[in-house]
Amino acid sequence: MVSRVIPVDPFDLVVFGATGDLANRKILPGLYRRFFSGQIPEGARIIGAARTEMDTAAFRAHARAAIDEHVGAGKRDAAQIEAFLSILEYVPIDAMGEGGWNELKALVRPHLINAFYFSVAPALFGPLAERLHAFGIATSQARIVVEKPFGRDLASAKVLNTTLAEHFDETQIYRIDHYLGKETVQNLMAVRFANILFEPLWNAQFVDHVQITVAETVGVGGRGSYYDKSGAMRDMVQNHLMQLLCLIAMEPPYHFDPDAVRDEKLKVIRALQPVSAADIVRGQYLAHRSDDGKGHQPGYLEDAENPDSRTESYIALRVHVANWRWKGTPFYLRTGKRLRARTSEIAITFKEPPHSIFDEADETWRENVLVIRLQPNEGMNLKMMIKEPGPGGMRLVQVPLDMSFAEALGEDGADIPDAYERLIMDVIRGNQTLFMRGDEVEAAWAWTDPIIEGWTARGDRPQGYDAGSSGPEDALMLMHRDGRRWREIRE
Repeated sequence: MVSRVIPVDPFDLVVFGATGDLANRKILPGLYRRFFSGQIPEGARIIGAARTEMDTAAFRAHARAAIDEHVGAGKRDAAQIEAFLSILEYVPIDAMGEGGWNELKALVRPHLINAFYFSVAPALFGPLAERLHAFGIATSQARIVVEKPFGRDLASAKVLNTTLAEHFDETQIYRIDHYLGKETVQNLMAVRFANILFEPLWNAQFVDHVQITVAETVGVGGRGSYYDKSGAMRDMVQNHLMQLLCLIAMEPPYHFDPDAVRDEKLKVIRALQPVSAADIVRGQYLAHRSDDGKGHQPGYLEDAENPDSRTESYIALRVHVANWRWKGTPFYLRTGKRLRARTSEIAITFKEPPHSIFDEADETWRENVLVIRLQPNEGMNLKMMIKEPGPGGMRLVQVPLDMSFAEALGEDGADIPDAYERLIMDVIRGNQTLFMRGDEVEAAWAWTDPIIEGWTARGDRPQGYDAGSSGPEDALMLMHRDGRRWREIRE
C-alpha cells in the first residue's frame, strides 16, 4: 500500500506564539515533516510572530533546534532542513499594541491562502483578531486556528465566540482539537460508515456498553497552578473525550461534509443526559516514595501548590445518550494523571449471544470487544470467540483480530503523520470537518457546567489514589455495581 501525498496550494501561514512550547514541540517539527514529504509546495512561506525580540536568522536557528529535538533521525536530511528553513520568516510583534504589525502586513501576500495560527493564551485571541483587521492583514478568505481552551465555562465560551465573530466568519474559524487529527479517530468513521459489517450492530440492541479511556503517567508538574484552575473535567472531558464520544454515538451524516458531520456531533451532545452525583468519581494522585526511601514523587496537592485543592486529576463518569440508538447503553468515560500506563482507547463491548449451543459456554464465553487504540501504537483490535485448537471437545477461547497500522500498512503505517500535521494541512485546504464549530463548543459547556456546579455546591473532595494505579477505588465500584469492569490500563 502506497500512501499518497497531495500537495496543498501555496500559502502564507503566520504562527503567533512561534517561540512557545507548542510551536517548538509540534507546529514547527510538524510543518517540517510535511515539507519533507513533499506536501508543502514551492512558494509557501511560514512566518513566526511573537513578543521575543529576534531576527529571522535567529528564528531559523530556533526552528532547527526544534527539528533536531522532535523529528526522527530518518527525516533529518541536511539539504531538506536548509530548504525548509529558507521559507521561514520572523516578526517581533506586540499582540496588545502597535509594534510589528506593519512589518507583518508587508510579509503576508494577500493573493495566496492566508492562515493565522493563534498558539497563544486565550486572552490574546481577541486582540490578535482585532489587529489583523485593523491593519488590513486578514482578508475575507483568511483562516484563523484557535487552540484550546475554548473558555472555562459556557459564559466565557460565548464571550470568546462573540469576540472572534466580530472579526471572522464561522467558516474562517478553525478550533483545533488534536485528538480529531489522530489517524485512528478518522478510521473510526471509516470503520462505521464504509463497512456494512459494524453499522447494523452499532446500537443499544447489540452494544452492551462503551468505555473511553485516556490515561497519562505524568503528573501536572510545572503547570500545577494552571491545571488547578481547570482539572480533568475541563481539561480533558469537555473537549477530547466529548469528541470521541460524539464520533462513537453520532448518526451517519448525509455526506462526509464539514457541517454535515458537525451537525450530527452536535445532536449527540444535546442528547446527553444530566449526570447524577452517584455516577461521578473524582480523584487526586498521592505522593509516592520509592521502596528504598530515596526517591520521592510529589502528590497532586504539592504539584498544584495548594494544600486545600479540590481540583480533580482523575475523573470517571457514567453517561447516557438519550436517543433511540443508544437508549439504555451506558458510556463510561475516564481520564487521569499519574496512572499505570500512557494509553488512549475506545472499547465497544457487544452483548453476548441470546443462546449458547456450547455446554461449557457459561464458563468460557467472553464478550466480543472492538478496541480502537489512539496511543500508543495506533490501531484496532477485535476480540472474538473461536474453538481452542486440539482434540477433546469444543472448548472456546477468546482471540484478537489485531490490526496495528505499523504492521498492517508496512512503512506507511509506521510513518503516520502527527495529528497537528494533518490538521494544519486541512486548514490550508479549507476543510473544517475535524474542527469544532462554535455551537458545538457551547453545547459541550452547557452539559459540563451543571456537573461542575453540582460537586462544587456539595463540597465534594476528590478521593486520593496511588500513583501508578488505575485510579480511585470508587471508580472500580462505578462499574462493578453494573456487573461490569474497566479494561486494564496498559500500554
